[in-house]
Amino acid sequence: MGTVESSELVDAAGTAHRPAGAEPRIVSLVPSLTELLFDLGLGERVVGRTRFCVHPRERVGAVPVVGGTKNVDVERVRRLEPTHVVVNVDENRRETVEEIAAFCPGVLVTHPTAPADNLDLYRLFGGVFERPAESVRLGRELAAALARVRRGARGLPPLSVLYLIWTSPWMTVSRDTYVSRTLALVNWHTVGDDPEVRYPTVELDAGLLEKTDLVLFSSEPFPFSERHVEEFRQRWPAPPAAAIDGEIASWYGSRAIRGLAELEKLARRLAARPARG
Repeated sequence: MGTVESSELVDAAGTAHRPAGAEPRIVSLVPSLTELLFDLGLGERVVGRTRFCVHPRERVGAVPVVGGTKNVDVERVRRLEPTHVVVNVDENRRETVEEIAAFCPGVLVTHPTAPADNLDLYRLFGGVFERPAESVRLGRELAAALARVRRGARGLPPLSVLYLIWTSPWMTVSRDTYVSRTLALVNWHTVGDDPEVRYPTVELDAGLLEKTDLVLFSSEPFPFSERHVEEFRQRWPAPPAAAIDGEIASWYGSRAIRGLAELEKLARRLAARPARG
């Protein structure tokens, strides 16, 4: 097996990384990437995670928790003596990452903004942690999943979708986000866009809803459920509304492979409904 040049292993911050060697100690502060590490066969090398890192459920419980994605216990991370810490531009605070980088040189910064970006993510992780065969396998599976969803989307009607991620205030996603680009694969185009803000606040009023064909209540980061959908329907009989598992649209890494299939199934089910109430 040939060696991987560090020039090929560049993260989202532009930092070049070298292969980690046989015994990396990895702390992951990104839930979907914790799952990716396990799917690459690196579960035994993961020594720390956030409390939101819940997959794979049958194995991740044995990994020590270092706080949440936004409120990391940096001292706890330090005590775990990691060689590498996995972080994300959207999910982790810059000041936290800078504090960790002061004692851990192997900080891998990630920032996928579209499902196809996972291909580079697999290559980066496979190269740094020396799992080339596993990363190639995931890349093939993702490429196949992308091809399937694109073929399937040809028969789906275009819908203007309000994807809600928070309440009090109401928040949504702009077009320049991973979620929005994922939804676009099934011909769902997000409304409430603000080119200056990736996750803008919106007023849930008649003006916005008039431009909306479908309202989606995501299960994360705010835990919207069917109860919230019913409350919305009681106040606003149109447009149609539905709950969506946030992992389908917002989790990257290996979860994206099956997430795309689930998204297409949901889009097909909801396409049977009329565009307005």
